[in-house]
Order: sequence, then structure tokens, then C-alpha cells
Amino acid sequence: MKPAKPQNPVDLYFMDARSKLIDIAAFMDRVEREAATDDFRYQAFLKALKELGTEERATSVLLSLSDPTKELIPRATTKAASGAWPGDGQPSTEG
Repeated sequence: MKPAKPQNPVDLYFMDARSKLIDIAAFMDRVEREAATDDFRYQAFLKALKELGTEERATSVLLSLSDPTKELIPRATTKAASGAWPGDGQPSTEG
């Protein structure tokens, strides 16, 4: 029995990626319509989008949104993560 030919990743994942791209465009439209573009999370999002032009895209996007500090915060100030590092030299505590 011959091994199955690997499927083309475009055939496998295009429709899912297309849907996510439309979701991203709609998210950006909503943020801009509500004049919330100064939010640090949206600014981190825009910075992360630029990482799509690099070689290690997934790693670069993840790292651009991650808190690079090594110090622990004394205590949590919220119950939820913000999903982006505010970039002020302090670990993210906003939610």
C-alpha cells in the first residue's frame, strides 16, 4: 500500500485563515469606529501584525504580545489577562 500523498496546506487551511482574516478586519473597523485606537492592546495588535512579514511569523507574533520582563509582580491586580504587554517596563496587570 502506498503512503497517502500529503495534502496541500492551502487546500487544508485556506478557508479557516480567510475567516480569521475577515474577523481581524472587522475587529479593526470596530476599534477605529469607536476611536479606541490608543488602547495599548490595539497598539500591540498593530505591532504584532507587522511581525507577519518576518520569517518566524508565529513565534514573532507571540513574542511581540508577550511580557518580556523576568520579575514577578507582587500580587495580581485582576483576575484576567490582558493579552498584550503594555510596554511600560512593568508586567501587565491590566485586564
